[in-house]
Order: sequence, then structure tokens, then C-alpha cells
Amino acid sequence: MAPHPQVQRLIDLDLSPDVTAHDPGPPPSPDAVLAIHHEAIPAAELASFLRLGDTSGFVVVDLTDLAEFVPVEGLEIPDRPLYWLEGVDRGDDLQNWSPEEVVPELEQRGRSPMTVHEGISWLLQRPEVLEPSACFMTIGSRKPKPRGAFDSRTPAIWISGGTGRDGRENRGAPKVGWCWWRNRHTWLGFGSVTGRG
Repeated sequence: MAPHPQVQRLIDLDLSPDVTAHDPGPPPSPDAVLAIHHEAIPAAELASFLRLGDTSGFVVVDLTDLAEFVPVEGLEIPDRPLYWLEGVDRGDDLQNWSPEEVVPELEQRGRSPMTVHEGISWLLQRPEVLEPSACFMTIGSRKPKPRGAFDSRTPAIWISGGTGRDGRENRGAPKVGWCWWRNRHTWLGFGSVTGRG
């Protein structure tokens, strides 16, 4: 039997067969999005498969510790290489909110913050979701510190302007970067889902 079209998309992108050989089962709804587990492929490697036109995705040079940003406690991530996301949303209406402000708001709405792996997974299936002035943070991933604290950065995905350390060759490329936990950005929403399965 042929793989699901979203699995085939990952195969066509040349993702590791160690991941694409797994059957995620049927999607729970027509708009469900296939996600890659955070332990299956490192986020920095996964980001390199992102594409916008002829440009490839990349991770900013000062986020060398991206692998240390893991799903926050309370997120129920299915224990398998591929799983389904339901109710995926870019969170445009939350632009100009800080991550700190958004956490209780998402909880009140019955939504769960997207991890960086889930955000990249979504864009692997639907690159067009990433638009100028309408990109998103993935605050479901944070870097733990001692005594229950967290690093003050949070991962985000947007389109590079090709300036500074990004390099002109990365102009228009999907970019995995970071934002401060208490800062607001008018062009960044907050990726979230209603369920995982």
C-alpha cells in the first residue's frame, strides 16, 4: 500500500528512512498535519529540509544549543517517530503578544503551544504558511536550567532578510531563530494545536 501523501512528502524530501519507514496511521481529520518527533531528527538538521522557492532553511548562528530546547512539561507528545497534529494554527491574532503573555491565553482557549519540531514539520508539508510579516514562535520548546528555571529565549521561525550574520545568500530563506521570552513582535504569531495523536 502506498504511504500517506504527507509521509510521501517526507520521502521526497529525502528525510531519513529510519523516520519515514514508520506508519503514523490514518490522520484523525482531513486537516491533520504530520509531525516528526523531537528525538527522531535533531531540529537543526530538520530545518535544513525547509524550502521557500530556491532557498533552504537554516538555523541562526547564535542558536548552537537548539538541541537543548525540548518540549515543556505538560505537552503530551506521542512516543513514536511520526504523529498527527490537529487544529494547527499560526496564531496571527496573537501578534504583538509576548510568549509569557500567550501561555495562559492559549491554555484558556484549550490550545497547546507548538514545539519547534512541530513548527518545522508543518512547514515541510506547507511551506506557503510562512509569509512575510506573518511568521510564528514555537514556545512549546524551551531550554531547561537548574532549579526549574528556563533559558530566557524561545525558538521562532520566520523569513530571513539576508542581513547581518544571516548572509545575503539566505535572503528569503526559512530561518529558525529565537526571541526573548518577555518581548513582543508585531510580525510573529504563536503556533499552536488542539491535539496530538
